[in-house]
Order: sequence, then C-alpha cells, then structure tokens
Amino acid sequence: MKVVQVNYAYAGHISDPAALLDAYETLTGWSEAVAAAGASVSVVQAFHCDATVSRNGIEYVFCADPRDSGEPVRSRWRWPHAFAPAVLAAEPDLVHVNSLEFAPQIWLLRRALPVDTAIVVQDHAGGVPRPFSITGPVRRRLLRGVDAFLFTALEQADAWRSAGVITDGQAVYQVVESSTTISPMDRETARSISRAEGRPALLWVGRLNATKDPLTVLQGFERALDALPQAVLTMVYGAEDLLPAVRHRVSESPTLARSVRLVGPVPHSQLAAFYSAADLFVLGSAHEAAGYALIEACACGLPPVVTNIPPFRVITANGSIGALWSHGEPSDLTRALVDVAQRDLADERARATRHFKDHLSWPLLGRRALVIYEDVRSQRRARMSAR
Repeated sequence: MKVVQVNYAYAGHISDPAALLDAYETLTGWSEAVAAAGASVSVVQAFHCDATVSRNGIEYVFCADPRDSGEPVRSRWRWPHAFAPAVLAAEPDLVHVNSLEFAPQIWLLRRALPVDTAIVVQDHAGGVPRPFSITGPVRRRLLRGVDAFLFTALEQADAWRSAGVITDGQAVYQVVESSTTISPMDRETARSISRAEGRPALLWVGRLNATKDPLTVLQGFERALDALPQAVLTMVYGAEDLLPAVRHRVSESPTLARSVRLVGPVPHSQLAAFYSAADLFVLGSAHEAAGYALIEACACGLPPVVTNIPPFRVITANGSIGALWSHGEPSDLTRALVDVAQRDLADERARATRHFKDHLSWPLLGRRALVIYEDVRSQRRARMSAR
C-alpha cells in the first residue's frame, strides 16, 4: 500500500529542511512507524523552498509556498503549486492530511487525485467552528471528499459533527495522535541531572495557561500536602501566560513556597531526566488533541495523575495507570494524588512502562494506522465500484 502524508503547516522561523524534520518528530515518527508496519510511505511538506530529503527510508518532498513571508505560516488559503504534482507523482493509494484546518487545500487535492485514492484527515487540535457559523457549512462542503477522520478519542469528533463539518457518511477512527522515542534513564542519574526533590516527587510539564489550569493544580496539591508533607512539585514550562499568577499563588502560601519548584523551560533532550526522576506526573488540562507530555511521561514509566478528558482517558486506558480527576476540581485532584502516592510506586512505574509499550509505542501506532488505512481504502474502492 502506498501512503503519502501531506503537511501544509510549517514553522516559519526554520530555514533548513533537515532542521524542520528534526523539529517535527510526529511527522517523521508517524511516517516511519507506518512504513515499518508494511506500507510504502513518502511525505509532501510545504516549506520556504523546494527540496528533497531522504531519511530512514522515507522521502520528504518539500514544496515552496508561493506566499511565504518568512513568518509562521498557517494560512488555510494558500496553495503551493507543486503540491498536487508531488502527491500525484507518488501514485498513492491513500493520502493522509494533517489537520482539518486546511479545508480549501484538501478540496483542491481531492479534485486532483484519482477517484479511487482515499483521503484521511487527522485532527491536531484544530479550532471547531461554532454550530451556527458560516464557516461550518463552508468547511463541510470543502471536506466532503474526505473519506475518514482520525482523532485520539472518538468523542473529540462530536463537536465537529455538531458543527456540521463531519457528516454521518464520513467515518471516524480512534488512534492516538503521536508517540515518542524518549526513553527512561537510570533514576539516580536522572535525579542528579534534574535535581528532583520530594517524597513523592511530582512533575508538571506543560504551558502555564488557562487550558492547562496550573492554579487548580496548585490548589489541589496544597491540600494534598496535609497527607504528603514531604511532597515537592517541580514545574517545567515554556509558555508563561499565567506565570505571574502562579508565582503569586506560591508566594502567598508558606506550604507551597517550600514545596513548589518553578524550573521554567528545559531542552527536550533533558526531559527524560525529569520524567525518570519523578514519582508522579500531574496535569490539569481542560482539553487536548492528545497530550504529548503525558505520552512522554508514560514512556519513562511515570504514573500519571491527569484530568478525566477524552484523550487522557484513551491514553491511560480509562485510568488503568495512575488516576484521573475532574478538571477544575482541586479536591478531586487531592484525592487522586494521595491515592496514587500511597500505592507501591515501583509497581506503578512498571505498569506505566508496560502500558506505553503495549498501547502507545510507535510500532503499535504504525500497525493501528495501517489497519485504518486499509479499511478506508477498501471502503472507498467499494463505493467507487458501485457507482
């Protein structure tokens, strides 16, 4: 089976094609996993310039964006002229497009492809149109040639259906958005690098913004300190939207002031040390497309205590590792933290490691994706034959 993965978005600040591939681990990881599962895979990627890069058996064809301004490029209305020829040259059985945000490009691509070539579109946290907005019907019309949509959790498609973007005749499949190649380190080495503290040592990795809700996490953690007086929460973050509020909340509480460590940004190459040194991973997300940090935590055997949202339910198999808690409810986080912290943490780490290998690893996702692709291709060809 020949699969072409298409990516219209790219980081405008990256000028070298190889550097873009280094940054886009989901793009390369997904392609390599599907190829390892038995498909022939290539990638067509929008960029500043035309280029071709071969890496680990995958050919990446970069097509110059005619409207490239050098800034981060996300316009849904641009169309690199070389895109369709590059996709057609690969003679795909199926095209995998990243993001529902690029409906105009997907419509044009559908018109250029042979009728028996299937198209799947994978959600990457795209904005859902309001149910009665004009963009819903427009996007539905532009996306009506799509055979299937991929979401980390099936429930994530509900809003798209309510908005009229995904119709009843279009299939929806559940598959985790990404995996990781990050791996656990020796705990003593990890602790010396990360300077992890606490019994238990808790770790937050995520933006400090309203979606991740660090203030609720701090409130729940503060209450948990009554039962876990030696616990320390280390917070690793990039975006700092709520950093002033977080600092104020920590400083006004003597308990939090001695039990919260604000680290800030950490190079991705060092994150394995933070995951491997900690005892529990905590997040307060209101919603996610998947949860990259959660997946990385599981890869390093770190038991998660995360919100009970659809993608986290899928990633944790409904809380079969760690625990789930209700978003926005600090008392429920307190309950979950104390519950998991009082378990055999060595056993919890082993269970998290096994869970990642059995359910979240790249080989597993590659095989799952190929099963989906074959089903979508078969159904499209059956429909075309029936006409």
